[in-house]
Amino acid sequence: MHVLSDKLMQKKHLFLYLKTGGGHLAPARSIANYIKIKHQDKVHPVLTDGFIGVSKFIRYFVEDGYRLSQAKAIWLYELLYAINKISNVAKLTAFIISIFIKPHLKKQIIEENPSKLVIFHFFLIKPVLEIVKENQLSIPVVVVVTDPFTAHPIWFLEKSPKFIVFSDQLKGHCIQKGIDKESVSVFPFILDEKFTRPLSRVLLHSIKKNLGFSIGKRIILILGGGDGIPKGKKILKNILKNNPVAEVAIVCGHNQALYKKAWELKSNYNFNNLKIFGYVDFIYELINISDVVITKCGASTFMEILISGKVPVINNYIWEQEKGNMEFVCGNKLGFYEKDTGKLPARINELFYNPQIYNTYKSNIKRMYLQNGTPQVSEYIALK
Repeated sequence: MHVLSDKLMQKKHLFLYLKTGGGHLAPARSIANYIKIKHQDKVHPVLTDGFIGVSKFIRYFVEDGYRLSQAKAIWLYELLYAINKISNVAKLTAFIISIFIKPHLKKQIIEENPSKLVIFHFFLIKPVLEIVKENQLSIPVVVVVTDPFTAHPIWFLEKSPKFIVFSDQLKGHCIQKGIDKESVSVFPFILDEKFTRPLSRVLLHSIKKNLGFSIGKRIILILGGGDGIPKGKKILKNILKNNPVAEVAIVCGHNQALYKKAWELKSNYNFNNLKIFGYVDFIYELINISDVVITKCGASTFMEILISGKVPVINNYIWEQEKGNMEFVCGNKLGFYEKDTGKLPARINELFYNPQIYNTYKSNIKRMYLQNGTPQVSEYIALK
C-alpha cells in the first residue's frame, strides 16, 4: 500500500537524449542517478532515447553519420556545422529531422505523461515543443545545452524553453540569440558523480599496481572518445619513439584498427611500458593515475581531466563546436594545444624535465576551483 502511495506521489521527469556520441547520454544519466538517490520519494527520472521507433535509415544517418564523419571525414562534419550557422539552413535541418522523430516521440510523451521534459539533444527541441503545444500539454520543458562554450546553432532556434548552460559565455550567446536572460541558468559542467572526489594516494598506488604500472614512473594517457583519438596511430608511434622516461597507456575505445596497430607498435618498438585498452569502464581511474593526458577536446573528456587535476594536451578539436573548449584550456594556461603529432613528444618531455612549467599548469588548474555540476543541476531539475 505504501509503495503504491509513494509511486502516485512521485513526479515523472522524462530525460530525452540521442546516441550521437557520449556527451548527451552521459549527463542525462548522471542527473538521473543523482535524483534516484536524493529524491526518489519525489521524482522518478525516466531516460528515453528520442529515436525509439524511428526508421533505421534516420538512426544511421544521424547517429552513425555523426560518428563516422568525426572519425573518417571531420571536414564533412565541420562543413555541415558551418552551413547550419545560416539560420534558414538550421531551421530546415531541424524541420526535416523533426518530421521523422515527432510521431514516435509523441507516443512516448503521451504514454508516459511526465510532469517535466528535459532535453539533452538539440534535434529533440523542435518536435518536443510542437507536441506539447499541439496537444495542449501543460508540461514545462528544460533544455540542457551539453556544449559548455561553443554550441551547435540548432540549440537556440527555439526561445521558449528554460535553458541550462555551463558558462557565462554561452549565456551571453543565448541572450544575443533573443532568449530571455531569466530563462537561462548557469551551472558547473555535469560529470559522473565519482569525479567529485579525488582518489587517495593509497588507492592511486593500488590501481597502478593492479593495472601493471610502476609506482614511481610518470604516466602519459592517450584518450579520445568511444572511437579512440583521431590520429591515434601517429600519436602513439611518436610517443613510443621519443618518450622513454614515461609509461604510456592508450584507450582505443571501439576502434579495432587502432587497437591492433597499438599492439603492432608495442611489438615493433619493444616497448614494455605500454598498456593498451579497448573500450573500458574505468576511465576515471586511468585519468587519476596519469600525469598528462593527450586528448581531443570533447566537452566531457577535457572537463574530466581538469577536475581530476591533470594536465590536458590537446591534439585535436572539432571546429567550431569544440573550439571554445580548447580556448578555455589554453587561455587559462591549464594545458596546451599541439596539433603536430611530431612535436608532441618534445613538448611533453618539456613538462617532465621542467617541473616549473608542469607545476604552473597544475597550480592554474587548482586555482580554477572546478566543480562537478551534477548536484546543482539535479536539484534545479528535481525541485524547480
